[in-house]
Amino acid sequence: MSTLTQEPRASAAPASRGRRGSDMFVKFNLLIVFAALCVVASLLAPEFLTTRNLANLLQQSSLTGIVAIGMTLVILTSGIDLSVGSIAAFGGMTVALLIDGDMNFLVAIAISLAIGALFGAVMGGLSAYLALPAFMTTLAGLTAIRGLTYMLTDGQPAGGDVPQAFQLLGGGFLGYVPVVGLIFIAVTVIASLVLRYTDFGEYVYAVGSNREAARLAGLPVRGVVTAVFAISGGLSALAGVLLTARLTIGQPTAFNGLELEAIAAVVLGGTNLFGGRGGVFGTFVAVLLLSVLRNLCNLMGLGSFFQMVVTGVILVVALILNMVIEKRGSRV
Repeated sequence: MSTLTQEPRASAAPASRGRRGSDMFVKFNLLIVFAALCVVASLLAPEFLTTRNLANLLQQSSLTGIVAIGMTLVILTSGIDLSVGSIAAFGGMTVALLIDGDMNFLVAIAISLAIGALFGAVMGGLSAYLALPAFMTTLAGLTAIRGLTYMLTDGQPAGGDVPQAFQLLGGGFLGYVPVVGLIFIAVTVIASLVLRYTDFGEYVYAVGSNREAARLAGLPVRGVVTAVFAISGGLSALAGVLLTARLTIGQPTAFNGLELEAIAAVVLGGTNLFGGRGGVFGTFVAVLLLSVLRNLCNLMGLGSFFQMVVTGVILVVALILNMVIEKRGSRV
């Protein structure tokens, strides 16, 4: 890493401070918007602040959030993963079939996560080692893996008889807090620590900022790209496993459009679509913000079509805001 920063250290330091300042501005700006939205929601719908509603809100947002954390890592390397919904569905179906075949649910979970990570690694490897566009490889994965999911049971739900301990992962509570929400928080914290305090995290940002410079500096660019796709695949499979735990059956049609929701949360959270800037904390807040928005619309009896329009407008505003902040940071 020293070769990347040794010569331009004097000029790079102000730019680095500007970039960090931009990141912090995005994060705190999002927190302000989130807090304001919660206040508005509590005024317009008094039942919003009830313990039951808040617990349900966290439970419903956690699966998308777990996938969005993996998507954040991919986008930080200037990649994109359109296969996350299909991998999640496949992971949910796989764990249901394995448990239904009398396999220990912990072993079944491990196998499902490993398959999800393998799917991600294959697509990431194709992108990294064969220089294929990630958009096209994961688009192919979206279609192929969804087809494999349907083939598992000829498009029919699977399972139905799962252990009580397994059900607790998706539908259980610790006090008033859903277990799946705690898993979402844990995934976010672990990813944040990895990005902030490990060499791998530094490599992720370096690859996303300038892939060619990272390669010339001797960083394992191909390995990093493959790894983030594998992580994304594993987390997607985890979301599928948790949904099966909640429903007690695997649904091959589950998670249609999940990739768009995950990308929306990442963009709204301030991560640059071209890589190198952002983080999982912003994604975490954005997932909750979008969930609060949908929850408020539901409590007010507004239709799903209206929710789609509002979400689209918010994303456009977020993109404009991030572009403005990025330009300010580049001038510092």
